[in-house]
Amino acid sequence: MLLIMEATVSTLSHWANFYVIVGSSAGALIGLQFVVMTLIADAQIKAGMGEIRAFGTPTVVHFGAAFLISAVMNAPWPALFHVGICLGAFGAVGFVYSIRVIRHARKADYNPDAEDWFWFTVVPLVAYTALASAALLLSRFPRTCLFVIAATTLVFLFVGIRNSWDTVTYVALERRRSSQDSEPQP
Repeated sequence: MLLIMEATVSTLSHWANFYVIVGSSAGALIGLQFVVMTLIADAQIKAGMGEIRAFGTPTVVHFGAAFLISAVMNAPWPALFHVGICLGAFGAVGFVYSIRVIRHARKADYNPDAEDWFWFTVVPLVAYTALASAALLLSRFPRTCLFVIAATTLVFLFVGIRNSWDTVTYVALERRRSSQDSEPQP
């Protein structure tokens, strides 16, 4: 048992810097997403709770996922099996959450285009599935699964960045359109 504990600590310690960097980035970007939501509120753009649940909240959740995975991967676990249980449960919950996001997106007043469906629903659904799968296989194939978990963590971070940018550009363009519409025509 002691040999398993040492191998686990050694295996995860190789990833410590990666997860410190990714986790710190995710934490900072969560704060930035609050700024994005403030911009939306100030822009007086027609957006209800349905749009926020479908497009705003999932972005915070994806940043939170990268942050949570980073914290889990830096914890002093006694065995990879325990890490797998924790991340597997999180992947399963994230999968269910992604299904709920799809339902919210269908009900929203905003009609998402194919690109929005891909980035706001498909990519996170695949990432949560990959996370849960890698977590379940972590004890048997640690090297491969650790790379899959790292990749999914980066996917959550990049999807959050992409979706935040999409939201900011949408708000900026809508704000510009609404100001042009409100100007008196000569």
